[in-house]
Amino acid sequence: MPPKSIFIPNFVKNISMVSKNKTYEMDSTDSKILTILAKDAKLSYAEIGKKLFLAPGTVHARVKKLTDANLIKGIRAELNYHELGFDITAFLGIYLEKSNMYEGVKAELSKIPEVVDAHYTTGNYSIFAKIICRDTSHLREILSKKLQNIKGIQRTETFISLEETVSRPLLLIDIDV
Repeated sequence: MPPKSIFIPNFVKNISMVSKNKTYEMDSTDSKILTILAKDAKLSYAEIGKKLFLAPGTVHARVKKLTDANLIKGIRAELNYHELGFDITAFLGIYLEKSNMYEGVKAELSKIPEVVDAHYTTGNYSIFAKIICRDTSHLREILSKKLQNIKGIQRTETFISLEETVSRPLLLIDIDV
C-alpha cells in the first residue's frame, strides 16, 4: 500500500540549521524522519525505512546526523504516571527574590526528581515548573521541605491539574506512521 501523500510546508523543505557552530541542511526526508520519531520513537530504522522507501542504514545515518546537529535531543519512553502511582500533576509559578538568582535556583530545581519541567518565563512568574507527585501529602512535602528551602525563591503559587487535555509533540509535517 503506498504511503499517504505528504504535505510538506515550504519552511520545512530545505532548511539550513545552525547548531553548535555546525550548519545542517535539513531536507524533506529529514523532516519525515523527525516526524515519525516524534510520533513513535520505538520504531526501528528498518520500519522507518519501509515507510519512507529508504534502507535502514540510510535512516541510521540520517538520525545520527540529526542527533549530532542537536536537532534530536533524546529519545525516551512516555510513562503512564497514574498507573505507576503518581496521581498529582501540579504546576508551580515561582517568584524569585531577584532575577540574578535564577541560575542558582535552576541548579537546585534540577536536583528534585519530581520537577519534570521548568521554564524561565516572562510575566508574573520568573519560573514555571511542572511537578509530578504520588498524592497531596507528597506534593505538600515537596513544596515545604524542598522548594521553599531553595535560596532565591520568594514564594510559589501551585496549580493542580485535574486532567491533561492535550499532550503531543510538535510535528513538522503531516504523515501517517
